[in-house]
Amino acid sequence: MLWTIAVVLLILWTLGLVAGYTMSGFIHVLLVIAIVVVLVRVITGRRVA
Repeated sequence: MLWTIAVVLLILWTLGLVAGYTMSGFIHVLLVIAIVVVLVRVITGRRVA
């Protein structure tokens, strides 16, 4: 679940970079959230099958 959220947020961030700078602040917040989610998943080390 967390991995899916992180991937979606990274895709949204990439689309934001392509779209331009109109919502750059919001897109970078999404990037930070995605990185935090991935780090939490790596640190906890849980595997959800």
